[in-house]
Amino acid sequence: MDITTKTDFDLTAKSLLSTDEEGFSSSSVAAFLAKSDVPVSHKKAADGYRLIKKVFKFQAVVGRVSVQEKALLDKYDFSAMEFTTAKQMSQELALMQKWAASEDLQLKADEEAIFDIRVKELKNITASRYASISNEIYKGYVVFENYLKEISRFRD
Repeated sequence: MDITTKTDFDLTAKSLLSTDEEGFSSSSVAAFLAKSDVPVSHKKAADGYRLIKKVFKFQAVVGRVSVQEKALLDKYDFSAMEFTTAKQMSQELALMQKWAASEDLQLKADEEAIFDIRVKELKNITASRYASISNEIYKGYVVFENYLKEISRFRD
């Protein structure tokens, strides 16, 4: 490409990690991916999720969140994924990245468990074709899936 060639891409209009219908915002996935390192446990979970989705074209294993897992989410005041906004999910992901780097072993263990719960919730949402809820506010699962897509080695 010639150095004088100008592209039509406007960096300020859209985040590279946003889907077609999303614009750029300070709470986008790009904002915290650019600011911090992604934990290895997140990458492994993302690879597993994306690999299964790529091979089967859907989530082959669907699990419900147990009472103990729900209690762990409640302990940190996290809502169920289907009732999580995009902003809340972005904040949760940034917080979990911070916890993953913590020296507190209990906090680290809880972070890994919460991340696994979130992956399980996403599998359940995508397998059940979650489009049944008409409220456009709760798009946390979209942010989480975009995050997994971006950190995974497996691309579409």
